[in-house]
Amino acid sequence: MSDSKTSCCGSASNQASEPTTKSSCCGNAEKSAAKPEANTQQTTSSCCGSKPPADEEQSNCCAPEPNKTDWLLWGSILGVVAFYGASFLDLAHEHWLGAFSHSVRDLMHVMWWGLVLGMIMVGVLSQVPQSFVQSMLGKGGTFTGLLRATFAGVLLDLCSHGILMVGMELRKKGASLGQTMAFLIASPWNSLSLTIIMIALIGLEWTIIFILLSMLIGIAAGWMFDRLEKNGTLPSNPNVLPYDPDFKFWPEAKRQLNGVSWNSTLLKRFVQGGINGSRIIIKWILFGVLLASAIRAFVSLELFQDYFGPTLLGLFATLVAATIIEVCSEGSTPIAADLMTRANAPGNSFGFLMGGVATDYTEIMVIKDTTKSWKTALYLPLLTLPQVFVIAWLLNQSAGS
Repeated sequence: MSDSKTSCCGSASNQASEPTTKSSCCGNAEKSAAKPEANTQQTTSSCCGSKPPADEEQSNCCAPEPNKTDWLLWGSILGVVAFYGASFLDLAHEHWLGAFSHSVRDLMHVMWWGLVLGMIMVGVLSQVPQSFVQSMLGKGGTFTGLLRATFAGVLLDLCSHGILMVGMELRKKGASLGQTMAFLIASPWNSLSLTIIMIALIGLEWTIIFILLSMLIGIAAGWMFDRLEKNGTLPSNPNVLPYDPDFKFWPEAKRQLNGVSWNSTLLKRFVQGGINGSRIIIKWILFGVLLASAIRAFVSLELFQDYFGPTLLGLFATLVAATIIEVCSEGSTPIAADLMTRANAPGNSFGFLMGGVATDYTEIMVIKDTTKSWKTALYLPLLTLPQVFVIAWLLNQSAGS
């Protein structure tokens, strides 16, 4: 019998002469009795595609190689730390360095809680058996599964960057491509806290309209992603387990929770899972903070707010700006509110919120790194932006009539 080991990072190694050591980026081991079957080749996915035996050595399959320095990660960390520190110096906001450093500090003050909560949830998810996650999300490739993923994204109270971490962990836990995209598209600014802020800024009616339309786009895009995954246009998720409709979630959860040893070892695994599972996302988020701060330092907000009116050209410019300006959901919400109240362009407001979701380079790069597919990452704006553009234009037309 031979062992074939695959990695979620897109590499594979076969070492027949060495003892079996399987990696899991979930950080947990589900104990099961070994039941060898004749003429059956054992295939083990390192990202939870199968249940590892108890004596396995665990490691994170997506962490950078030990001898390879992640220059973008460390460069972004050093840049953010340096400019954050510079913000406490007596620098005038009119000077580019003052504007840049204060922008870094403002963004980090807005984003830190979402990043921390996202890392905590990723750490917790890393210890949850894959069968539980798939039971909660439902069967991939089905309309019910898309609805569950969409509502999960809307109800989860995290900022866009925290949601991104959780979404990628769900992907590793077996969520279909459509479920992952529906979760990401519907959720970034639809958390409970931001919903309250949106009601205060633009009113209850427009807030409800925006939420329902974002869910509609998430479901439609998710359905298209599932179809493309099914027909082979986009790569499928190698971490999917066969869906068991008879799986009893609550009884099984109670049974396993009763057997958990709540000790420092488990806490260490939570922390390690959160850090290792979030490194790719943190890297691009911090890079985005530096890029957004540079734009804020050299492009005035007044120019953005005053010249993006409810016209086709203004809507197009808004979507381009949403692509370039990397801000957390809390940062994009006030700008979107200004587009509605000052520019009288509800479509631009909706387009700015959703365009950032569809074309955000942090999201695109994280999806690319997680799926190891540029095609999958670039299909996000390809399938989502046309829907956003049409709906935003209709909103502007309805407001102007």
